[in-house]
Amino acid sequence: MDWFVRSFLKASLVWLSLAVLLALTMAFVPTLTVYRTAHLHMALLGFVGQMIYGVALHVIPRFFGQPLVYRRAAEVQFWAAQVGLTALATGFITRVHGLPFATALIATGGTLSAVGAGCFVVNVW
Repeated sequence: MDWFVRSFLKASLVWLSLAVLLALTMAFVPTLTVYRTAHLHMALLGFVGQMIYGVALHVIPRFFGQPLVYRRAAEVQFWAAQVGLTALATGFITRVHGLPFATALIATGGTLSAVGAGCFVVNVW
């Protein structure tokens, strides 16, 4: 199994753990529900998205009977997805506090997440 497949699956579980931790914290301290946008992205892009990336990058080459066309794109995809999602979640959390760099973090995170998705499409097309 390729390192990026394993890394996507592990990252998926880390993002799930972080999303559940934030959800439990919000459940016990209702004033923290202002962080629900960060929680949503951590759960959907983090857990679900990373799991889909990892499983698809492992299974799709086997369906077609040939290796990935662009292994380097899968490596870039992994790092772009992780850094992008971290920036997105951090941006959503800091935006609540009115910090001036929050919008830039969200824009950067969204762009990097889109780059990761683009690398995925290039590989599975």
